[in-house]
Amino acid sequence: MTELSATPWLQITGKGDLQLTVHVQPGAKTTSCAGIHGDALKIRLHAPPVDGKANQALIAWLSKTLGCPQSTIELIRGQTSRRKTLGIHTEQADALSRQLQALASD
Repeated sequence: MTELSATPWLQITGKGDLQLTVHVQPGAKTTSCAGIHGDALKIRLHAPPVDGKANQALIAWLSKTLGCPQSTIELIRGQTSRRKTLGIHTEQADALSRQLQALASD
């Protein structure tokens, strides 16, 4: 896995996919990116943390924000935790990583 410069929360795997570490805050007023939280990208989710709704909302929001199909985003670790690791299977890792870095700096 290759760590992108100054972004411990975003790596490119040996297969060329992205691996993203996020810290989610379920039950927020709106769904949005809230910058960096330690070594993770913080995402505020409007969805409540019940029955996997927050996980579904996270994948749907990332898909819409990055313009990639939901089927390319996989929750690898953290199904019931605020800290989650997601895999994004893509051939456009560089473009998506730039989008994610721009989100984090807004």
